[in-house]
Amino acid sequence: MSSTASGRNGTWRNWGGNVAARPAREVTPASVEELADAVRKAAADGLKVKAVGTGHSFTSIAATDGVLIRPQLLTGIRDIDREAGTVTVEAGTPLKRLNIALAREGLSLTNMGDIMEQTVSGATSTGTHGTGRESGSIAAQIKGLELVTADGSVLSCSEKENPEVFAAARIGLGALGIVTAITFAVEPIFLLTAREEPMPFDRVLAEFDELWAENEHFEFYWFPHTGSTNTKRNNRSAGPEKPVPQIQGWIEDEFLSNGVFQVAQWVGRAAPGTIPAIARISSKALSARTYTDIPYKVFTSPRRVRFVEMEYAVPRAAVAETLRELRTMVERSGLKVSFPVEVRTAPADDITLSTASGRDSAYIAVHMVKGTPYQAYFTAAERIFTVHEGRPHWGKVHTRDAEYFAGVYPRFGEFTALRDRLDPERRFQNDYLRRVLGP
Repeated sequence: MSSTASGRNGTWRNWGGNVAARPAREVTPASVEELADAVRKAAADGLKVKAVGTGHSFTSIAATDGVLIRPQLLTGIRDIDREAGTVTVEAGTPLKRLNIALAREGLSLTNMGDIMEQTVSGATSTGTHGTGRESGSIAAQIKGLELVTADGSVLSCSEKENPEVFAAARIGLGALGIVTAITFAVEPIFLLTAREEPMPFDRVLAEFDELWAENEHFEFYWFPHTGSTNTKRNNRSAGPEKPVPQIQGWIEDEFLSNGVFQVAQWVGRAAPGTIPAIARISSKALSARTYTDIPYKVFTSPRRVRFVEMEYAVPRAAVAETLRELRTMVERSGLKVSFPVEVRTAPADDITLSTASGRDSAYIAVHMVKGTPYQAYFTAAERIFTVHEGRPHWGKVHTRDAEYFAGVYPRFGEFTALRDRLDPERRFQNDYLRRVLGP
């Protein structure tokens, strides 16, 4: 799961394969000073600057025809402060490496998403999240940030230092500067017990508030063209540790969830009429299971089937109604949807452009396998999400613009005013940011 580039100064493509760009040059700085120098040189040459991690965004948020910064040499842990309960990590560190390193130190993030291939800066800058009743996105766990601004200076921010920058830059979209280091809140490592089981769609919606309230982390997948879901409940556990047996894990997580699922996607792509039948079979492929393990081994899972995704955050109180409308749309439209719909939650936070800013949220994600026409499905789903004042994930496909965001984010003007101050010449501008933030 990584971005690709064909040759130095070649074409960059994202993981989903739906975005490509040809930067004028690429820079792989080995220090913050080298990165700052690259920004100053770009300014002297009249070039825009964008940083890219593993290319896991489905939008063109990192695309540029100017200077592409690759942070893969800016990796590793700078500092662990056990008394403060924090870890400071270089921005180019993949979440996977961070999770493994923290586990070795007997530490863990409180919550995380289900994919850990992204860099910490890419994941936080776009608002990557998992699911949680009380614990929020990865960005909500940030205690401090260091970033290089448009004039090449290095700015540090936290709740006490440059707090107005901190409020926005935790999910900064790459518009305020290039993040070089992040300080996360961490805690002593703990165990989670995961309970996965099928459940009828109508029951999940009827009991959603109860399932949410009774579990620290609740999520489910609905299989379109069926009345079936697969639910997952994660809760802290006193132990003992009981991981999924290796052979069983390979069968369920690799063979069924990735191998057989990939074949099913190929068949559905070649013969769309078979998709409803495949969906019914897929919805019954995974049986119930319970296991207990350290957090990142419970929260995350391998994703080897490449796809394109749209995800919207709606008010949590509106999730059942939104999903019923989505089901009705699929049933009446004649669309053939081969990928499950993923549903998660997050509590309200105080980050300016977080999709959960100021409101308890539920996330509804729709997917299509890479290479399959997705526009009709996503367009129809987006109409439903926007009726409920949905906020699209910044790194996933959507068609919204600055006018729309000004209406669904009460603090949108705060962000754009800060951008005007930190990047008045729009050094970090690209077409995507022009659309979502304005010129």
